[in-house]
Amino acid sequence: MRIAIVGAGMAGLACAGRLSGLADIVLFDKGRRPGGRLTSVVTDISSWDLGAPFFTAREPDFQAEVARWQDAGCAARWPGGPRGAMVGVPTMATLVAEQSKRFDVRFGARVQALVRGEDGWRIEGEGLDAEPFDSVVVAVPAEQAAPLLSLHDLDAGLEAASVRSTPCWSVMVAFPWDIPAPRSFMADRGIFSVLACNASKPERGPSHGWVLHANAAWSRANLECEAEDVAERMLAEFAQALGTELPAPTFLKAHRWRFAQPYGQSGRVLWNLEQHLGACGDWCRAPTVEGAWLSGVRLADQMRASLPELITQAAALHGAG
Repeated sequence: MRIAIVGAGMAGLACAGRLSGLADIVLFDKGRRPGGRLTSVVTDISSWDLGAPFFTAREPDFQAEVARWQDAGCAARWPGGPRGAMVGVPTMATLVAEQSKRFDVRFGARVQALVRGEDGWRIEGEGLDAEPFDSVVVAVPAEQAAPLLSLHDLDAGLEAASVRSTPCWSVMVAFPWDIPAPRSFMADRGIFSVLACNASKPERGPSHGWVLHANAAWSRANLECEAEDVAERMLAEFAQALGTELPAPTFLKAHRWRFAQPYGQSGRVLWNLEQHLGACGDWCRAPTVEGAWLSGVRLADQMRASLPELITQAAALHGAG
């Protein structure tokens, strides 16, 4: 049995991990490397966790998974972060990069449509081979999932379409020396939802890099502005939020997240046994790393429960036994 998973972020990889050994799994991701909301940027100057600055673990299943990450040297506590904060080491992207090594991941794959025929599912997109799959999981942001799901499962498509996401402008900045900040993590200061000193995280090495996340209102109001202008304005707002003059940065770059924080989740597992089609992601459960992981795992558990029927249908489809 072959399963295609569209999206190689935390949810897609968690789903793949739970199904590992039960099927041949291929993941498709439009990015050049694993990351999604856990994207990190590393340069000679510094490193930045551009998306989620940290994560927490509350559910027992996820706590057990985090313990395995810690044992493998992929995660550690962040003493300078909020209470219970954990981070990937040496970057947040490590959490998905290490998981992706276990699977066949097709990076740079821009999936445009899902097509179901007599021989099963096919993933259509520029430069993609027309290979058949028995089941498909959609693990991308709700706004991208809705058109893929709607043609085959109207209810799932409508549920994805009902979820809305707030945007976020994120800025990576590095300074030639430490700046006078009261804490290495601050929330809800001025126009910012997050101010995080990446250098305070474990195994980041000597650097003076910060990540600045503008709040939803400011990001929405400035969504279509040029990145260079946004970076300069957010740097000025950062100085104002700290109440100090800042040295000229050695690095400054802005990144626009159009679909940063989903809201309106139902919490349901989206699995259509008849169509062999499912969906997962933080938009299905909660807008956190834990929410994404749990969504992928819960979907995989439901697929595993359907496994005897899936195998029977796949065998019939391929003319076996």
